[in-house]
Amino acid sequence: MKLLRTQDAVGQVLCHDITQIIKGEKKGPVFRKGHIITEEDIPVLLSVGKDHVYIWENDENTLHENDAAEILRQICQGENLTSTAPKEGKIELVASCDGMLKINVEALRRLNSYGQIMCATLPSGFTVKQGQHVAGTRIIPLVIEKAKMDQAKADAGDVKIVNVLPYKPKKVAVITTGNEVYYGRIKDTFTDVIVAKLAEYNSEMVYHAICNDDDKMITGEINKALSLGVDMVICTGGMSVDPDDKTPLAIKNSGANIVSYGSPVLPGAMLLVSYMENGIPVLGLPGCVMYARRTVFDLILPYLFTDTPITADHLAGLGHGGYCRNCEVCSFPNCSFGKGY
Repeated sequence: MKLLRTQDAVGQVLCHDITQIIKGEKKGPVFRKGHIITEEDIPVLLSVGKDHVYIWENDENTLHENDAAEILRQICQGENLTSTAPKEGKIELVASCDGMLKINVEALRRLNSYGQIMCATLPSGFTVKQGQHVAGTRIIPLVIEKAKMDQAKADAGDVKIVNVLPYKPKKVAVITTGNEVYYGRIKDTFTDVIVAKLAEYNSEMVYHAICNDDDKMITGEINKALSLGVDMVICTGGMSVDPDDKTPLAIKNSGANIVSYGSPVLPGAMLLVSYMENGIPVLGLPGCVMYARRTVFDLILPYLFTDTPITADHLAGLGHGGYCRNCEVCSFPNCSFGKGY
């Protein structure tokens, strides 16, 4: 680039967008990259604070911000994403379907450690909608060394930093447990909550059974549901340490491999996550899911509906950001709950 006094730049080609901000009215480019400056443009440039402008000079060793942004797009843009056109050196990534945003956090940190390069994203695990902007990337200066961008691209390889994993509809079995419900002492209000949450992911309950606190009965219903070809089994109730709560034992006896009984999330500490050998999840949900608006169940649902395995390490990491403030007006997922991982 070559720096010129604005009054001396008539006939020259701008090498970057010039932004104009009028409070409450406008924020956007008043002149675009490649614009040939005319005499009439001089007062406008001066009015936006441009006493000097950068004029583009070709240099095989450097890249303009828009060209560098395109390389960053190639590094970052993975599955189920579209991108905006470069604007003021920035390219944004947009979800092309509903799904879970999956960020390669290590690769993102590495990219942002180069200096003069940046990419900002929504949190990994975030539920996104089609058309939602999920990330933006650009270089910090107006031009950057071509060698630095080549190195960043080579280091990234074929692994993309940002992906959207589409949700897959599931056929779900719900096994309600507890003597109080089985013998009609109280009404089952848990199942309706689960059905509503499944609907958020375009999924439905296809099998429902109510069991007493007999672990053998619960195990039998889990196995029956599995034999019917369901994609997921959810057991509600009986998850505390009380002597009559037998759901964890019943899940274990079904042959499921338990990932974790317990999670560092409030509400939701008594969650149980397990998988059958064929990968079908079998969950034990604590009673808080029935009455709290958002719980650990909401944090793991995006993983369950994208067939992303939930590991013990993943659950352990949920403790950072895993404390729900129980706000009077719930704004989940646009809040801090579950955003620390």
